[in-house]
Amino acid sequence: MKAKNQRVSLRTTQAQKTLLCRAAEIKGTSFSDFVLESACRAAEHALLDQRLFFLDDDSFAKFRETLERPAVSKPEIDRLFREKPPWEQT
Repeated sequence: MKAKNQRVSLRTTQAQKTLLCRAAEIKGTSFSDFVLESACRAAEHALLDQRLFFLDDDSFAKFRETLERPAVSKPEIDRLFREKPPWEQT
């Protein structure tokens, strides 16, 4: 595990801090670890949930053509889909 040598600070309301402290306690982890893990999970979801993108007409035509092609099974891709993502591995 890499050393944690960067600081992040933020301001909360008392209610928010109480909520986070209670959740960390229930999870059996420190406040800092709980907040960091929760923030990283939210960041991963935000990055993976990109739905809107813009294409010019030529790029859109190529994109659409690609989507309409029949699917081809590739063993390497099938293997990747069976594996847990790195952030879920323990």
